[in-house]
Amino acid sequence: MRILFVHQNTPGQYKHLVRRFAADPAHQVAFIGKVQRSLPGVRSVVYRPAREPGSATHPYITLFEGQILHGQGAVRAGLALQKEGFTPDVICAHPGWGEALFLKDVFPDAKLMLYCEFFYRADGSDVGFDPEKPVTLDTRCRIRAKNAALLAGLEAADWGISPTEWQRRQHPAVFRPRISVIHDGVDTALCRPDETATVTLPGGRILSRADEVVTYVARNLEPYRGFPTFMRAAADLLRRRPNTHILVVGGDEVSYGTKPAEGGTWRERLTAEVRPDPERIHFLGKIPYESFLSVLRISRAHVYLTYPFVLSWSMLEAMACGAVIVGSDTPPVAEVIEDGRNGLLVDFFDAKAVADRVEEALDDPARMAGISAAARRTVVERFDLETVCLPAQIRLLEDLHAGRLPPLSEA
Repeated sequence: MRILFVHQNTPGQYKHLVRRFAADPAHQVAFIGKVQRSLPGVRSVVYRPAREPGSATHPYITLFEGQILHGQGAVRAGLALQKEGFTPDVICAHPGWGEALFLKDVFPDAKLMLYCEFFYRADGSDVGFDPEKPVTLDTRCRIRAKNAALLAGLEAADWGISPTEWQRRQHPAVFRPRISVIHDGVDTALCRPDETATVTLPGGRILSRADEVVTYVARNLEPYRGFPTFMRAAADLLRRRPNTHILVVGGDEVSYGTKPAEGGTWRERLTAEVRPDPERIHFLGKIPYESFLSVLRISRAHVYLTYPFVLSWSMLEAMACGAVIVGSDTPPVAEVIEDGRNGLLVDFFDAKAVADRVEEALDDPARMAGISAAARRTVVERFDLETVCLPAQIRLLEDLHAGRLPPLSEA
């Protein structure tokens, strides 16, 4: 089988699939992306949009113009592959940046499978979730226009994958029957508990499972991932518990939403607001993956808060490492965590409740041992890379290639 993967941040969610297919000489694998990375056994083509969206473009369609430019870049990369003699049987593409817009026009005989990560809505999702940011008519019009490239990609696609049922259900009902729920997968052999794990802080202090450690992880520290609520809870916890240390992993950029209106970073703003004990809250920034796993392995309570939005890999990785999750009672978190069985759920906006539930985790280690074990079982049974997710992804690709479409799911 000849497979083309397309994702602007090479390899994105396709890391494991690319590695598996590229290792098998029965397959030919190519990758189109904006980032140059060496992938063994893979022909990689880097593209660049010809320009940025025009300054006079209507604000509603600035994103769409950028997506069209990305789509044209992917077309040029696809034509280069075609010129070299590579014509895919199956294309796996993330539609979010527009790269999937025109792939079926370049390769009309290929089966196109989209990674259906998110579809924007003005109600019941991330927009309007924060009561301080009400939805206006302008917001609704902007959101409707924002889905243009996603709709065009869905119309062209043969099938799709969403990592959670809630993320699938954000898509229009007419397309849902052709979207399968298959998560990217968690390497539970690598993400596992380790009682000997330690973390050395910048000042030289070493923390271990013997210490009272609370953790928080996000790609970037921002409101979409509940950082303001977390920081207010963290300052409260440090006042209540003199032996607690809090480890914070994440950068100061913005992945979703906006920067603070007054400038600076969300970390700077929240630190100035709540003034947590600087000797016991440790901002580690972005760290190597093995260091990240050590942080999770020594955690007594791991706080994961999110808008109704894309579920982070880090929550499942924390569960696989045996951390007790104190998570927001928001979808798709509640799709994975059952309160009191494999984690603890809490109101996203209630900083005091977050602190209370963290204390609940810290004060009852015997009960938390059962919750920790249940958390890992959940990930092993439902999200394990090697036994659950990767086989399902491969089976779906093989079925598409063979013309065997899966049974339609419920809308």
